Amino acid sequence: MAKRILAVVALILLCAAAGLALHLAVSGGDTVFAGTRPDYLGVKDGRLARCKRTPNCVSSQADASDAEHYIAPIVFKGSAGQAMAAVGKAVESTARATVIRSESGYLYAEFRSRLMGFVDDVEFLFDAAAGVIHVRSASRLGRRDFGVNRERVEALRAAIAASGQAKPGVG
Repeated sequence: MAKRILAVVALILLCAAAGLALHLAVSGGDTVFAGTRPDYLGVKDGRLARCKRTPNCVSSQADASDAEHYIAPIVFKGSAGQAMAAVGKAVESTARATVIRSESGYLYAEFRSRLMGFVDDVEFLFDAAAGVIHVRSASRLGRRDFGVNRERVEALRAAIAASGQAKPGVG
């Protein structure tokens, strides 16, 4: 009897996994895990949106004493236009990343997770006067991100530095 129950449970799990794989294959990545694009993104009064209290967001405009959310801005060399081009190139060279909006001094991209299609919103704000690129990376859904947003920003920082448009170093 126990073997039969175990076989039924295994079959149900296998069917669920197959159904999810099929859904991902035909949906083009748009899953229930993508969430809805937030309407509060963008630049308001020279600032990006604040991180929520959940630990799945990092921002260079968070208070530096907030170790959970704060990440250093990207210090760039050259003009804001050159820096923006380097950021766009770094984002576009990342798997499952899509630039949604690119304007003078601002770039917004979405990054999708490989398996479930979770979406993270990543924004860059170029501050030519300070010589930095402010960045915000946040998960749309859930509470934890297991450090994915921080790791992404650091990988993008390294890619921009490798292009010669930013000073190397971890923020």
